[in-house]
Amino acid sequence: MAIEYLKRGKPEADRKDDDAQVRQVVETTLKDIETRGDVAVRELSEKFDGYTPENFKLSEADIEALMEKVSDRDMADIKFAQEQVRNFAQAQRDSMLDIEVEPMPGVILGHKNIPVQSVGCYVPGGKFPMVASAHMSVATASVAGVPRIIACTPPFKGEPNPAVIAAMHLGGAHEIYVLGGIQGIGAMAIGTETIDPVHMLVGPGNAFVAEAKRQLFGRVGIDLFAGPTETMVIADDTVDGEMCATDLLGQAEHGYNSPAVLLTNSRKLADDTLSEIDRILKIIPTADTATKSWEDYGEVILCDTYDEMLEVADDIASEHVQVMTDRDDWFLDNMTCYGALFLGPRTNVANGDKVIGTNHTLPTKKAGRYTGGLWVGKYLKTHSYQKITTDEAAADVGAYGSRLCLLEGFVGHAEQCNLRVRRYGGVNIPYGGPAPNKDAAE
Repeated sequence: MAIEYLKRGKPEADRKDDDAQVRQVVETTLKDIETRGDVAVRELSEKFDGYTPENFKLSEADIEALMEKVSDRDMADIKFAQEQVRNFAQAQRDSMLDIEVEPMPGVILGHKNIPVQSVGCYVPGGKFPMVASAHMSVATASVAGVPRIIACTPPFKGEPNPAVIAAMHLGGAHEIYVLGGIQGIGAMAIGTETIDPVHMLVGPGNAFVAEAKRQLFGRVGIDLFAGPTETMVIADDTVDGEMCATDLLGQAEHGYNSPAVLLTNSRKLADDTLSEIDRILKIIPTADTATKSWEDYGEVILCDTYDEMLEVADDIASEHVQVMTDRDDWFLDNMTCYGALFLGPRTNVANGDKVIGTNHTLPTKKAGRYTGGLWVGKYLKTHSYQKITTDEAAADVGAYGSRLCLLEGFVGHAEQCNLRVRRYGGVNIPYGGPAPNKDAAE
């Protein structure tokens, strides 16, 4: 294998040091919220966002007043995007069926898909008002039938962002709070004097939000670990450097620690992309962020073959993977570890982020090895049930259960089965004894 790094990002050890600092801050902050509740939340909001309203929860009148500030064009665009997200989420929900089967006479087995009963949706917005994140979390939860949906978003330039609030409200949020960062996540999960805790947290965020979700997992459910944005471009000489550079920097502007990786088998494309990145960074309005992100987390990896590109891509397991090659469907058929794929030069990650209908809350930091992104199914719990309807089935299954429980040494378990064999099969079994093997007796 011949893999050459034409550009490397920040060393892994340095990234781990950054993560350790974030962990410590989050742990201390969550303990403070648990101990002091609303007082701690208010102090944190003042410290980090300069925002201390009389009430962090927006009233119906507040929401209506904010929505009136959204232009007709913007409102129409929000509704269009939300319709695409709802339509795809509904198609996914329709694919998830409750089932009931009778594998043997008198034995009924089934499962039901039941919505999580309360969800806290975090919508980033301190630096960029992430209108689209409201569609992805709130509207999708609504399609799933979650009965209590609360949403938190930080203030934008000192006040609630009208477009974000409109998207939350139209998406179906029952409670909306203007709270950001660790304090928003902690308040929803831990609860305070004025906020009832939820059963599950969803939504993307910065490193502190992602770490807060990680530390709260178990106390509440989470969708996935969705930290700083990652993007990978897999490309060959069917596309040019401008397109690759544009797609890399289009995601690098998210934050100072957003990995962006070009994976290619064309040295010319790699060199052209590096040149185009230098050019675009001189003109893009978000250059301060994108430049820092590219310097510290940008990489260009040159491979000899498509098989090598596939292997490296699955190892990195990037959140967004833009594929622009002469064999895009081959990557679709063979890639196994990623957040979402964007296939062909006509497609781009921004479509998925904002409007096309798939969900943009996706796994980061290699979590794509074991989970996909947020979707309607994440809000549903699949619960099984069983029912025995005949005496014969109760005795037959009970006999097998009795012997298998004793095989493991569980006498009490075996007696649950034996009792049914005695009651419904008319067989006299001493306490703790094995049920007879009917087939052997015959």
